[in-house]
Amino acid sequence: MSEDAPGNPGAVAWPDEFTASVMVRSMQIKLHRWAGDDSSRRFGDLFSLVYDPAFLVHAWERVSTNKGAQTAGIDQATAARVETGVGVGDFLGQIRDLLKTGEFRPVEVRQVMVPKGNTGKFRKLGIPTIADRVVQASLKLVLEPIFEADFKPCSYGFRPNRRPQDAIAEIHQLSSGRSDYHWVLEADIKAVSTRFRIRL
Repeated sequence: MSEDAPGNPGAVAWPDEFTASVMVRSMQIKLHRWAGDDSSRRFGDLFSLVYDPAFLVHAWERVSTNKGAQTAGIDQATAARVETGVGVGDFLGQIRDLLKTGEFRPVEVRQVMVPKGNTGKFRKLGIPTIADRVVQASLKLVLEPIFEADFKPCSYGFRPNRRPQDAIAEIHQLSSGRSDYHWVLEADIKAVSTRFRIRL
């Protein structure tokens, strides 16, 4: 190959995990700020972020280090198989190409029955393929900072760094020593098998 021959112009420079996390965090801060500054703002080209190399690398890191990384979907692929087989760069490159061309299609999830505690009952659990999990993680990285800007501080359901225990702690704090609240909260938390009513 000649020295002045062009390289592969379509080649993607995949950032390392640290650089990817810094780049993603920087963009998430911007998205959150833009969404918070103007609640009527409409974001035009978010999809290009979903297949951005930094977002895909960071999504891969989250998926591959998750405790479910060794659980395969219907394609039998796990994070370890990707790493030792096709390689992470090629794997992410394939996902990126399919997303860019609009050809990416999620596949059916693998259904397994898992026990529900010590009840003797079972619940159905769907396990997506590793590729679908990476795309879902990348989507979450893009969308979460935008939606977080609209949530109220008293919202606790399925939000980052918030647990049911945090909601219960806030209820206890608001119910102790404050007489300016005149409403009743009733909640039914089946997972804890607790039903309570608090008058504030």
